[in-house]
Amino acid sequence: MSPASHPQLTLRLPVWRSRLMLALLLAGFVALAARALYLQGLHNDFLQQKGESRYSRVIELSATRGKIVDRNNEPLAISTPVESVAASPADMDVTPEQLARLARLLRMDAAELERRLADTRREFVYLKRQLPPEDAARVVALGIPGVFLQREHRRYYPGGEVTAHLIGLTDVDDKGQEALELAFEHVLAGQPGSRRVIKDRLGHIVEDVESIRTPQNGGTLRLSIDNRIQYLAYRELKSAVAAHRARAGGIVVLDVASGEVLAMANVPSYNPNNRGKLDPGRARNRAVTDLFEPGSTLKPFTAAAALEAGVVRPESVIQTAPGQLTIGDRTIRDVYPLGALTVTQVIQKSSNIGAAKMALGLRAETLWNLFHQVGFGAAPRSGFPGEVSGRLRAHASWRPIEQATMSYGHGISVSLLQLARAYLIFASDGELKPVTLVRREAAAEGVRVVKPATAQQVRRMLEMVAQPGGTAPRAQITGYRVAGKTGTSRKLDGGAYAADKYVATFAGFAPASAPRLVVAVMIDEPAAGQYYGGAVAAPAFAQVMAGALRLLAVPYDAPVDNVVLPPPDAPEIKEEV
Repeated sequence: MSPASHPQLTLRLPVWRSRLMLALLLAGFVALAARALYLQGLHNDFLQQKGESRYSRVIELSATRGKIVDRNNEPLAISTPVESVAASPADMDVTPEQLARLARLLRMDAAELERRLADTRREFVYLKRQLPPEDAARVVALGIPGVFLQREHRRYYPGGEVTAHLIGLTDVDDKGQEALELAFEHVLAGQPGSRRVIKDRLGHIVEDVESIRTPQNGGTLRLSIDNRIQYLAYRELKSAVAAHRARAGGIVVLDVASGEVLAMANVPSYNPNNRGKLDPGRARNRAVTDLFEPGSTLKPFTAAAALEAGVVRPESVIQTAPGQLTIGDRTIRDVYPLGALTVTQVIQKSSNIGAAKMALGLRAETLWNLFHQVGFGAAPRSGFPGEVSGRLRAHASWRPIEQATMSYGHGISVSLLQLARAYLIFASDGELKPVTLVRREAAAEGVRVVKPATAQQVRRMLEMVAQPGGTAPRAQITGYRVAGKTGTSRKLDGGAYAADKYVATFAGFAPASAPRLVVAVMIDEPAAGQYYGGAVAAPAFAQVMAGALRLLAVPYDAPVDNVVLPPPDAPEIKEEV
């Protein structure tokens, strides 16, 4: 029986329903086609982004940190390429056995490694920084998808502990953390770049698509330091500290004409190439950041102030007998009675009483002005981070006893760099030059502090200090005339001066006829028996000055047999404040 032969089996549908269904189907196809056109042709960013996320990566290109070189372009700090192990957790496909082997190669705890890789949404994470090449090769050999090497740079310091306090060091990201690495970060640090690459599922780069940003390498920093003199200064300072079993020591070498720092060293030091064992107590640059009472090295400035004021002449006689001077309830003493002394002899034999009487013959403001003009109480502005200003109290608050003790370096504190810089006025005919740790192409303009005649008079007094009868005959140098001054000061301990802790200093220059270099040496707490500046600091000055003058080919200004030491049985000229 066919449907047509039976009326009940015949279904008649309205025509409009079929047409509506056809229209809906056509509309759906049109909507799908329009959406496809919109996504694939007009607005394909979304699909492109989703597609690229499966294979496209933007990787950072590290910039090379700039070199630090000495004045002769000898490298003091350089960056060398190293490999770091990184991973893309989103791309990783690793078995527990591979993970365990990777942890062993990286010398990491497996749990810590799993923690770093736990966030699968991350596309980059460091696993181990700055690996040796052979260890990096073993990691690559594992063939773990999503684990790859990242090229970085590690800082290397050829001078090691010799230049450590000057140069400083960088952190693991090659950013300056100490000393000049920190101070000149804006010069040395480059700008990293980036590029887009295509990686396969194993994390290997299969195509370099485009460069997004070109890395800009850091600039070269050329210092005023002479690496030869720096090594010489460090070697002799280390020897002096060891010989006298001292707590610490510092040395500064300045160029008289330019004010450039040719050497600056401290002991104890540290090796910046071995950051794992860095002792923060050894990291500070004592020559710039530590203060001490300069003692008798300040007496030449007292004499200069008195000469400038016309109160005394070099041949003026000052009575220092009976070896002590009472001011109020305080008494100033010389180590032994010296009797009547000329101003020159006051400096030569380092008489506290002679210096005190010169200071008391001046207005407090006059003495303060000279101390202030040579840079005491103000930061030397060398560009080194953390440099201190020292302590120079306002003259209005000085009592007579304080004015007297200030004349021989008590009640005032300075850094070794400040002391070395101040001695430039005697070496450069009264001009104070600005100091710098960066190479200068021309001599700097100085500020006149005292008249040339005054500076030359004090220079002749300082020459007598290094002769027999002075406090520093051991500062003499074969073939050169030497001028300088010793200092021996007690250290403050708990608010009072310690009975057995001293700072021994010597500051001077050579050749005295036409000074080329200023050298200042400080030995902190010598404990081998001798503690006077002439016995502890002056010999180190002589060794460094002699070597530096020869390295610079400075002509002799004295006969080669000019060194005259006192007889072995001659009494030592002592000083103490």
